Amino acid sequence: MIEFFLNGRRQCVEAAPATSVLALLRETLGHCGTKEGCASGDCGACTVAISDPDSPAAWRTANACITPAHQLQGCHLVTVEGLARGEALHPAQAAMVECHASQCGFCTPGIVMSLFALHESRRQTPAAPLAPQALEAALGGNLCRCTGYRPIRDAAHAMATQPDSRPSWADDPELETAWRALGRASRATHYHTPQNLAELMQLRREHPQAPLVAGATDLWLGVTQRLEQWPEVIDLSQVAELRRIEAEAKGWWIGAAVTYREWEPLLQTHYPAFAHLLERLGSAQIRHRATVGGNIANASPIGDTPPVLLALEARLRLAGPEGERELPLSAFFLDYRKTALRPGECIVAIWLPRPEDDAQLRVWKLSKRREDDISTLLGAFHWRHTGERLHDVRVAFGGMAATPLRVPTVEAALEGQPATAATFADAKRALRAALTPLDDVRGSADYRLTAATNLLERWALILDPSRDDTQEVALDAYAH
Repeated sequence: MIEFFLNGRRQCVEAAPATSVLALLRETLGHCGTKEGCASGDCGACTVAISDPDSPAAWRTANACITPAHQLQGCHLVTVEGLARGEALHPAQAAMVECHASQCGFCTPGIVMSLFALHESRRQTPAAPLAPQALEAALGGNLCRCTGYRPIRDAAHAMATQPDSRPSWADDPELETAWRALGRASRATHYHTPQNLAELMQLRREHPQAPLVAGATDLWLGVTQRLEQWPEVIDLSQVAELRRIEAEAKGWWIGAAVTYREWEPLLQTHYPAFAHLLERLGSAQIRHRATVGGNIANASPIGDTPPVLLALEARLRLAGPEGERELPLSAFFLDYRKTALRPGECIVAIWLPRPEDDAQLRVWKLSKRREDDISTLLGAFHWRHTGERLHDVRVAFGGMAATPLRVPTVEAALEGQPATAATFADAKRALRAALTPLDDVRGSADYRLTAATNLLERWALILDPSRDDTQEVALDAYAH
């Protein structure tokens, strides 16, 4: 049984473990405004807004097609049907009408929901100009084949000029109290929501075949694309030890179920190049739900965060039947989709060291689309530049082999050397000798090797003392 609020009304429904929010809305609750487009979290037609008791004023967009229905427990779900107040449209809807921002209309409900969340996030500062970056982040996960996007962007700016009509449920003083009373722990028997690590370990012993679900942004494709059905699942989103960020003198333990959105402020302060990468890691809908632990455990050779974490010498805290242990991330990836996790183990947290004062990090991602796309190749480069020489050099790539990996021979060619053209020429030769890249639909082996070599050249250009700051900004902007 799942208990939640939908557009201000309490719902209590049964759902099988592999039921998505989209299926629950359309097939069980009869709310068909939310559309299915790609069924993989790419197009945004199914975008909905979700708020939970921990942050009731914050509306997070999500792809309903790959969001597990059971994760609605204790939440408030809003769909396009719940925005108008009688005949008065919400500013997101009114602006879309005024700007003629809909043609076939299939993607429109998802776009409206993204604009709704954007509008609500700006409610405290409605007169402030809408920054292009904020607009791109809000709409980056919504595709439209008809309009060319200009009228949609116009609608985003026009929301501030519309009458501020709010849904009737937004003025219900008793709604939040009733909503908070639901609680986050499920009472169902086929999906389990442990609240701490001890409960999780017990459930893993009792249900060894049940898949672990956190953000589900990749796992749920098994349901939508391969039509898998699971008799039960274990949800990680409420496990306290997996949900926190612990600060220590030398770094941070990032809980495996911390989402990218929750992790982003820390990275913006201490690792801005890493934070910038997150802006290209999926869409806002994905970043609201996807977790760093899931990206690592997935063990994809084109996962975006592992190469960066390898370059930062991250470690993992694992837990299993025999207790907890720590493992360098470099020892975690064994082969394609194969990891060092033992039976019954899971990732609890990821150690992120504090940056040294003179350390630098660059992260460059190459993909067919700039926004909301999978990497063809990703390079992460860490170093300290003391005097005229490079130290603590670490070079990692994703998309070059069966696993994300560091390249020790390239690091050795640069370590302790001056940042000259001759030094980087040696590094390029070492790279070509060390790697035999993947060859697939995203890029040939020759393309990947050439591109990876060119990333070393880009790094060399940034270190060139003859360049000015304008050139470095241009290089970084292009690379990202």
